[in-house]
Amino acid sequence: MRTGAAHGHTGYFHAAVQYASDDELLAVTVPFLLGGVAAGEPTFVSFGERTAALVRSALPRDSGVQFLTGGDVYARPTAAIRSYRNLLAEQVAAGAGQIRIIGEMPVSAFGNTWDWWARYESAINHAYDDFPLWSMCAYDARITPEPVLADVARTHPRYALPGGTHVDSSTYADPRVYLAEAHPPVADPLQSGPATVELADPTPGQARHAVHAADRGQLPAADVDDLVVAVSETVTNALRYGAPPVLLRVWGGADRIVVTVTDGGPGPKDPYAGLMPALDSAAGGRGLWITHQSCNHVAACAGDDGWTIRMIAGNTAIA
Repeated sequence: MRTGAAHGHTGYFHAAVQYASDDELLAVTVPFLLGGVAAGEPTFVSFGERTAALVRSALPRDSGVQFLTGGDVYARPTAAIRSYRNLLAEQVAAGAGQIRIIGEMPVSAFGNTWDWWARYESAINHAYDDFPLWSMCAYDARITPEPVLADVARTHPRYALPGGTHVDSSTYADPRVYLAEAHPPVADPLQSGPATVELADPTPGQARHAVHAADRGQLPAADVDDLVVAVSETVTNALRYGAPPVLLRVWGGADRIVVTVTDGGPGPKDPYAGLMPALDSAAGGRGLWITHQSCNHVAACAGDDGWTIRMIAGNTAIA
Protein backbone atom coordinates (compact mmCIF):
# COMPACT_ATOMS: atom_id res chain seq x y z
CA MET A 1 0.00 0.00 0.00
CA ARG A 2 1.56 3.29 -1.11
CA THR A 3 1.01 6.33 1.10
CA GLY A 4 1.64 10.05 0.99
CA ALA A 5 2.56 11.71 -2.30
CA ALA A 6 3.44 8.28 -3.75
CA HIS A 7 -0.10 6.94 -3.22
CA GLY A 8 -1.27 5.27 -6.40
CA HIS A 9 2.20 5.35 -7.89
CA THR A 10 3.84 2.17 -9.19
CA GLY A 11 7.59 1.73 -8.87
CA TYR A 12 10.07 4.39 -7.89
CA PHE A 13 8.80 7.82 -6.77
CA HIS A 14 11.94 9.97 -7.09
CA ALA A 15 12.13 13.56 -5.86
CA ALA A 16 14.77 16.19 -5.18
CA VAL A 17 14.84 18.57 -2.24
CA GLN A 18 16.61 21.83 -3.04
CA TYR A 19 16.92 23.93 0.10
CA ALA A 20 18.62 27.17 1.09
CA SER A 21 18.49 26.87 4.89
CA ASP A 22 18.45 24.19 7.56
CA ASP A 23 14.86 25.10 8.40
CA GLU A 24 13.83 24.49 4.78
CA LEU A 25 15.45 21.06 4.85
CA LEU A 26 13.74 20.10 8.09
CA ALA A 27 10.36 21.37 6.85
CA VAL A 28 10.45 18.70 4.14
CA THR A 29 12.44 15.99 5.86
CA VAL A 30 10.76 15.65 9.25
CA PRO A 31 7.17 15.20 8.00
CA PHE A 32 8.40 12.80 5.31
CA LEU A 33 10.17 10.63 7.88
CA LEU A 34 7.52 10.71 10.58
CA GLY A 35 4.84 10.03 7.98
CA GLY A 36 6.69 6.91 6.95
CA VAL A 37 6.99 5.65 10.51
CA ALA A 38 3.31 6.40 11.20
CA ALA A 39 2.36 4.36 8.12
CA GLY A 40 4.47 1.43 9.31
CA GLU A 41 6.95 1.84 6.44
CA PRO A 42 10.71 1.22 6.72
CA THR A 43 12.11 4.75 6.84
CA PHE A 44 15.78 5.61 6.40
CA VAL A 45 18.14 8.60 6.43
CA SER A 46 21.45 8.54 4.57
CA PHE A 47 22.97 11.92 5.40
CA GLY A 48 26.43 13.16 6.22
CA GLU A 49 27.45 13.80 9.80
CA ARG A 50 26.23 17.41 10.07
CA THR A 51 22.84 17.02 8.45
CA ALA A 52 22.23 13.66 10.13
CA ALA A 53 22.78 15.32 13.52
CA LEU A 54 20.45 18.14 12.49
CA VAL A 55 17.66 15.72 11.59
CA ARG A 56 18.21 13.58 14.70
CA SER A 57 17.80 16.64 16.90
CA ALA A 58 14.52 17.52 15.17
CA LEU A 59 12.97 14.06 15.58
CA PRO A 60 11.33 12.69 18.72
CA ARG A 61 13.41 10.33 20.83
CA ASP A 62 13.07 6.74 19.56
CA SER A 63 11.27 8.01 16.47
CA GLY A 64 11.66 4.73 14.60
CA VAL A 65 13.63 6.37 11.79
CA GLN A 66 16.72 4.37 10.86
CA PHE A 67 20.01 6.13 10.07
CA LEU A 68 22.26 4.32 7.63
CA THR A 69 25.83 4.10 8.88
CA GLY A 70 28.86 1.87 8.50
CA GLY A 71 30.70 2.90 5.36
CA ASP A 72 30.28 5.45 2.65
CA VAL A 73 27.16 4.58 0.67
CA TYR A 74 28.25 7.02 -2.00
CA ALA A 75 31.79 5.78 -2.53
CA ARG A 76 31.04 4.94 -6.19
CA PRO A 77 27.81 4.96 -8.20
CA THR A 78 27.83 1.21 -8.78
CA ALA A 79 28.41 0.56 -5.09
CA ALA A 80 25.51 2.85 -4.18
CA ILE A 81 23.15 1.10 -6.61
CA ARG A 82 24.19 -2.34 -5.37
CA SER A 83 23.88 -1.32 -1.72
CA TYR A 84 20.46 0.28 -2.10
CA ARG A 85 19.06 -2.52 -4.23
CA ASN A 86 20.12 -5.03 -1.56
CA LEU A 87 18.46 -2.92 1.14
CA LEU A 88 15.26 -2.53 -0.87
CA ALA A 89 15.08 -6.24 -1.66
CA GLU A 90 15.45 -7.08 2.03
CA GLN A 91 12.63 -4.71 2.99
CA VAL A 92 10.28 -6.03 0.31
CA ALA A 93 11.05 -9.61 1.34
CA ALA A 94 10.07 -8.64 4.88
CA GLY A 95 6.70 -7.42 3.64
CA ALA A 96 7.20 -3.68 3.06
CA GLY A 97 4.58 -2.08 0.82
CA GLN A 98 6.63 1.10 0.58
CA ILE A 99 10.12 2.17 1.67
CA ARG A 100 11.09 5.78 2.36
CA ILE A 101 14.66 7.05 2.08
CA ILE A 102 16.14 10.54 2.12
CA GLY A 103 19.80 10.90 1.33
CA GLU A 104 22.50 13.31 0.25
CA MET A 105 25.79 12.98 -1.57
CA PRO A 106 29.05 14.19 -0.07
CA VAL A 107 30.20 17.62 -1.24
CA SER A 108 33.19 15.92 -2.88
CA ALA A 109 30.80 14.43 -5.45
CA PHE A 110 30.13 17.93 -6.84
CA GLY A 111 33.69 18.31 -8.14
CA ASN A 112 35.56 16.61 -10.95
CA THR A 113 33.64 13.33 -10.60
CA TRP A 114 30.17 14.84 -10.82
CA ASP A 115 29.62 13.48 -14.36
CA TRP A 116 29.29 9.89 -13.14
CA TRP A 117 27.12 10.93 -10.18
CA ALA A 118 24.82 12.78 -12.57
CA ARG A 119 24.58 9.56 -14.58
CA TYR A 120 23.78 7.75 -11.33
CA GLU A 121 20.95 10.15 -10.48
CA SER A 122 19.50 9.56 -13.94
CA ALA A 123 20.01 5.79 -14.01
CA ILE A 124 18.35 5.09 -10.66
CA ASN A 125 15.02 6.17 -12.12
CA HIS A 126 15.28 2.79 -13.86
CA ALA A 127 17.48 0.90 -11.39
CA TYR A 128 15.05 1.22 -8.48
CA ASP A 129 11.82 1.14 -10.45
CA ASP A 130 11.06 -2.48 -9.54
CA PHE A 131 10.73 -1.50 -5.86
CA PRO A 132 8.00 0.44 -4.02
CA LEU A 133 10.47 3.18 -3.13
CA TRP A 134 9.74 6.81 -2.34
CA SER A 135 13.03 8.65 -1.96
CA MET A 136 14.26 12.21 -1.78
CA CYS A 137 17.73 13.47 -2.70
CA ALA A 138 18.66 16.59 -0.74
CA TYR A 139 20.82 19.34 -2.28
CA ASP A 140 21.94 22.38 -0.30
CA ALA A 141 21.72 25.31 -2.73
CA ARG A 142 24.19 27.25 -0.56
CA ILE A 143 27.06 24.93 -1.47
CA THR A 144 25.94 23.08 -4.61
CA PRO A 145 27.30 24.53 -7.88
CA GLU A 146 24.77 25.79 -10.41
CA PRO A 147 25.75 23.23 -13.11
CA VAL A 148 25.08 20.46 -10.58
CA LEU A 149 21.68 21.91 -9.72
CA ALA A 150 20.89 22.03 -13.44
CA ASP A 151 21.66 18.31 -13.69
CA VAL A 152 19.56 17.65 -10.60
CA ALA A 153 16.60 19.20 -12.40
CA ARG A 154 17.20 16.98 -15.43
CA THR A 155 17.59 13.75 -13.46
CA HIS A 156 14.75 14.11 -10.93
CA PRO A 157 11.15 13.97 -12.17
CA ARG A 158 9.91 16.22 -9.36
CA TYR A 159 10.80 18.44 -6.40
CA ALA A 160 9.48 17.97 -2.86
CA LEU A 161 8.32 21.14 -1.10
CA PRO A 162 7.31 21.95 2.49
CA GLY A 163 3.75 20.93 3.26
CA GLY A 164 4.03 17.59 1.48
CA THR A 165 3.51 19.02 -1.99
CA HIS A 166 5.50 18.17 -5.11
CA VAL A 167 6.06 20.01 -8.37
CA ASP A 168 7.27 18.50 -11.61
CA SER A 169 10.72 19.40 -12.89
CA SER A 170 10.28 21.30 -16.15
CA THR A 171 13.62 20.08 -17.51
CA TYR A 172 13.48 16.41 -16.48
CA ALA A 173 14.83 14.04 -19.13
CA ASP A 174 14.06 10.35 -19.45
CA PRO A 175 17.15 8.32 -18.45
CA ARG A 176 17.57 6.87 -21.93
CA VAL A 177 17.68 10.40 -23.31
CA TYR A 178 19.95 11.87 -20.64
CA LEU A 179 22.40 8.95 -20.59
CA ALA A 180 22.70 8.96 -24.38
CA GLU A 181 23.89 12.57 -24.35
CA ALA A 182 27.57 13.49 -24.34
CA HIS A 183 28.73 14.55 -20.89
CA PRO A 184 32.50 15.06 -21.27
CA PRO A 185 34.45 14.71 -18.02
CA VAL A 186 36.63 17.44 -16.58
CA ALA A 187 40.00 17.22 -18.32
CA ASP A 188 42.82 15.82 -16.21
CA PRO A 189 45.99 17.99 -16.35
CA LEU A 190 48.12 14.87 -16.81
CA GLN A 191 46.52 14.35 -20.20
CA SER A 192 47.95 17.66 -21.48
CA GLY A 193 51.41 16.10 -21.42
CA PRO A 194 52.86 13.06 -23.18
CA ALA A 195 51.57 9.68 -22.06
CA THR A 196 53.86 7.48 -20.01
CA VAL A 197 52.84 4.56 -22.21
CA GLU A 198 50.96 4.58 -25.53
CA LEU A 199 50.03 1.39 -27.38
CA ALA A 200 48.02 0.68 -30.52
CA ASP A 201 45.83 -2.44 -30.56
CA PRO A 202 47.33 -3.82 -27.32
CA THR A 203 46.53 -7.25 -25.99
CA PRO A 204 44.97 -7.34 -22.52
CA GLY A 205 48.31 -8.61 -21.21
CA GLN A 206 50.15 -5.66 -22.73
CA ALA A 207 47.57 -3.31 -21.24
CA ARG A 208 48.10 -4.76 -17.77
CA HIS A 209 51.87 -4.39 -18.16
CA ALA A 210 51.44 -0.76 -19.26
CA VAL A 211 49.59 0.12 -16.05
CA HIS A 212 52.28 -1.49 -13.93
CA ALA A 213 54.92 0.39 -15.93
CA ALA A 214 53.27 3.70 -15.01
CA ASP A 215 53.10 2.84 -11.32
CA ARG A 216 55.86 4.57 -9.37
CA GLY A 217 54.69 3.28 -6.03
CA GLN A 218 52.48 6.34 -5.56
CA LEU A 219 49.33 4.33 -4.96
CA PRO A 220 48.40 1.43 -2.68
CA ALA A 221 49.01 -1.89 -4.38
CA ALA A 222 45.32 -2.81 -4.12
CA ASP A 223 44.32 0.33 -6.05
CA VAL A 224 46.81 -0.47 -8.80
CA ASP A 225 45.57 -4.06 -8.97
CA ASP A 226 41.97 -2.84 -9.30
CA LEU A 227 42.98 -0.49 -12.11
CA VAL A 228 44.82 -3.31 -13.87
CA VAL A 229 41.64 -5.40 -13.83
CA ALA A 230 39.56 -2.48 -15.12
CA VAL A 231 41.96 -1.67 -17.94
CA SER A 232 42.24 -5.31 -18.96
CA GLU A 233 38.44 -5.61 -19.12
CA THR A 234 38.13 -2.35 -21.06
CA VAL A 235 40.74 -3.30 -23.64
CA THR A 236 39.12 -6.72 -24.06
CA ASN A 237 35.76 -5.03 -24.67
CA ALA A 238 37.26 -2.58 -27.17
CA LEU A 239 38.95 -5.35 -29.15
CA ARG A 240 35.90 -7.62 -29.09
CA TYR A 241 32.99 -5.22 -29.44
CA GLY A 242 34.47 -1.93 -30.66
CA ALA A 243 36.02 -0.97 -33.96
CA PRO A 244 39.70 -0.59 -34.82
CA PRO A 245 41.99 1.01 -34.10
CA VAL A 246 42.18 0.57 -30.33
CA LEU A 247 44.51 3.02 -28.62
CA LEU A 248 45.68 2.74 -25.00
CA ARG A 249 47.25 5.71 -23.22
CA VAL A 250 48.54 5.68 -19.64
CA TRP A 251 49.74 8.66 -17.59
CA GLY A 252 51.49 8.18 -14.26
CA GLY A 253 51.37 11.12 -11.84
CA ALA A 254 52.49 11.84 -8.32
CA ASP A 255 49.14 10.84 -6.80
CA ARG A 256 47.18 9.07 -9.52
CA ILE A 257 47.25 6.99 -12.69
CA VAL A 258 45.05 7.99 -15.60
CA VAL A 259 44.22 5.58 -18.42
CA THR A 260 42.22 6.08 -21.59
CA VAL A 261 41.09 3.40 -24.03
CA THR A 262 39.73 4.60 -27.38
CA ASP A 263 38.23 2.52 -30.17
CA GLY A 264 36.68 3.60 -33.44
CA GLY A 265 33.18 2.43 -32.57
CA PRO A 266 30.13 4.33 -31.28
CA GLY A 267 30.21 2.84 -27.76
CA PRO A 268 27.70 0.56 -26.01
CA LYS A 269 24.04 0.64 -27.02
CA ASP A 270 22.85 0.08 -23.44
CA PRO A 271 22.56 3.53 -21.76
CA TYR A 272 22.93 1.89 -18.33
CA ALA A 273 26.16 0.09 -19.25
CA GLY A 274 28.60 0.22 -16.36
CA LEU A 275 26.11 1.45 -13.77
CA MET A 276 24.02 -1.71 -13.65
CA PRO A 277 25.02 -5.34 -14.09
CA ALA A 278 24.34 -6.55 -17.62
CA LEU A 279 21.66 -9.18 -18.08
CA ASP A 280 24.11 -10.96 -20.38
CA SER A 281 27.68 -10.45 -21.49
CA ALA A 282 26.80 -9.01 -24.90
CA ALA A 283 28.52 -5.79 -25.92
CA GLY A 284 30.88 -5.91 -22.95
CA GLY A 285 28.27 -5.09 -20.31
CA ARG A 286 29.89 -7.28 -17.69
CA GLY A 287 33.30 -5.73 -18.26
CA LEU A 288 31.98 -2.19 -17.91
CA TRP A 289 30.24 -3.16 -14.66
CA ILE A 290 33.55 -4.46 -13.31
CA THR A 291 35.39 -1.36 -14.48
CA HIS A 292 32.99 1.01 -12.72
CA GLN A 293 33.53 -0.86 -9.45
CA SER A 294 37.31 -0.92 -9.74
CA CYS A 295 38.28 2.74 -10.25
CA ASN A 296 37.96 6.01 -8.37
CA HIS A 297 36.43 7.58 -11.46
CA VAL A 298 35.21 6.28 -14.80
CA ALA A 299 34.04 8.53 -17.62
CA ALA A 300 33.09 7.68 -21.18
CA CYS A 301 32.30 9.89 -24.12
CA ALA A 302 32.10 9.75 -27.91
CA GLY A 303 34.40 11.98 -29.93
CA ASP A 304 35.76 12.51 -33.43
CA ASP A 305 38.12 9.57 -33.00
CA GLY A 306 35.52 7.17 -31.57
CA TRP A 307 34.54 6.04 -28.10
CA THR A 308 36.86 6.78 -25.17
CA ILE A 309 36.71 5.43 -21.64
CA ARG A 310 38.86 7.17 -19.04
CA MET A 311 39.76 5.49 -15.76
CA ILE A 312 41.49 7.05 -12.77
CA ALA A 313 43.04 5.35 -9.76
CA GLY A 314 44.16 7.60 -6.93
CA ASN A 315 43.36 11.26 -6.38
CA THR A 316 40.45 12.51 -8.47
CA ALA A 317 40.42 16.01 -6.96
CA ILE A 318 42.48 17.32 -9.87
CA ALA A 319 43.44 20.97 -10.20
